[in-house]
Parts: sequence; structure tokens; C-alpha cells
Amino acid sequence: MPIPEPQFDDLYREIILDHYRRPRNRGELSAPTQQAEGMNPVCGDEIELDLRVTGETIEEIAFRGQGCSISQSSASLLTERVKGRDIAEAERVSAKFKAMMNGDEPDIELGDLEALQGVAKFPVRVKCALLGWKVLEEGLSQAKKGIKEARG
Repeated sequence: MPIPEPQFDDLYREIILDHYRRPRNRGELSAPTQQAEGMNPVCGDEIELDLRVTGETIEEIAFRGQGCSISQSSASLLTERVKGRDIAEAERVSAKFKAMMNGDEPDIELGDLEALQGVAKFPVRVKCALLGWKVLEEGLSQAKKGIKEARG
């Protein structure tokens, strides 16, 4: 028998609150290869990301910032999802997350990020959920530029 939707909502709410109360990968890296930051001027949410990219792999990632439960839990979930992955996979997940925030059905590849699907119903909150992802894209862009320069 399928689980009624309100129980899914409760589960998703718990995932979001858990990441807000106990954020994963919060802090600074001692020797990041890339740093990026972003702010949502409408609500004041801020996210800073440190990345340590080796080759094309995101070996380490950490975030700092302040803001609502949506922006901070999204950043925490983001770090868990892309840590240890290659740049191309992180970009693919970012595109799928953005699509979900724009109302598309979530892709199975998103895993726990699907907990943020309900945010898409509130356009003013979508920017909160996407802030960390925009910052990640900046950091990945820096990493790709460095890789390209290193290859000559």
C-alpha cells in the first residue's frame, strides 16, 4: 500500500531540518584549490564554498554561511552529494537539481536532494535552495579553468 503524501512531506521536512540543525561539511578547508561565494540580496542568505579539486575530482568541499533553513540545508545536501565526485557529475547533478526547482519531476540521481522538491511550489524560496548550487557552479568554473590552463 503506498504511503500517503503527507508522510512523505514529513519525511522530507525531517531531512531538511536535520541538515539545517546538523549541517554536513560545514567549515573551512585548510588548503582549498577554489573558493566561491554568493548572496541572495532579497533575503540575506549567504554561502561560501571551499573546494579541493584534484585532477577532475572534488576531493573535499566545505561551506560556510548564514540564512534560512532552505539555503543552509540545501548547501549541506549539496556537499554530501558532490564530495568525491568528478566535476562533470557535479555539473550534471546541479542541472537536474535546477530542473527540479523549476518544476520538473526529480531524477532518481538526486537522492536526498529530492527532499527540497516542495520548495519549487514557492518561487520566492527557490532562490534560497539554488544559492549554494550557483556558488558551486562558480567554484567548478574556476576549477575547469585551472585544469585547462594546466594542460596548456
